[in-house]
Amino acid sequence: MQEFNAVLELLAMLATDIRMLALFALLGVAAVSDWRSYRIPNWLTFGGACFALIYVTMAARTPASGAASAFGGLAVGFAAMLPFYALGIMGAGDVKLMAMTGAFLGPQQTLMAVLFTFIAGGVAALAFAIHRRRLAHMLGNVKATAQGMVISTIAGMRPDGRLQASQSVGKLPYGVCIAAGTVVQVLAHQLGFV
Repeated sequence: MQEFNAVLELLAMLATDIRMLALFALLGVAAVSDWRSYRIPNWLTFGGACFALIYVTMAARTPASGAASAFGGLAVGFAAMLPFYALGIMGAGDVKLMAMTGAFLGPQQTLMAVLFTFIAGGVAALAFAIHRRRLAHMLGNVKATAQGMVISTIAGMRPDGRLQASQSVGKLPYGVCIAAGTVVQVLAHQLGFV
C-alpha cells in the first residue's frame, strides 16, 4: 500500500509540474515522429529548447542559477551525443533531442538521462536484432567496428564507425530510446532511486 501511495504522489507531482509535462509531451511527439518517419522535426527540438531555457531561467530561485542549469544541461546533452553523430552512428535529430532534454533537466540529471538512454538503446538494439533474426550479424558488426576504431586510433587516424548499408542490421529510431530512457530516469529520480 505504501508503494501505491508513493506512485500516486509521484503522478500528482508530475501532473502539476509544467516543466515535466512539457518535456514528456515533447518526448512523446518526438518518439512517434521518429518511429513513423525516422525524423525528429527541428520545430520540436528548437521550440522545446527555447521553452525550457526560458521556463527554467524564470522558475528558478535566481535567473542566473536557472540559466546556468538550463544552458548547462543543453550543453551536456549535446556534447554527450555529438561524438555518435560524428561517427555516423546517430542522426542530428537525436543529438538535438538530447540537448533539448538537457535544457529541461540540468547538467547532473542530463548525465543520468544519457546513461538511461544508452541502456534503453542497447536493449532496443538487441530486441530489434533478435526480432529480425540478425543477432549474430549485429554482434559481428559491433566487433568489427570496435576493432576498426581501436586500430584507427592507434594509427593516429580519425575513427570511422560507419557501416555500409549492406552490412547494417537495420535502422533504429533512437528518439524512442531517448524518450524511454529519459522518462524512466525522471521517474527514478523523483522516487529517489537515482
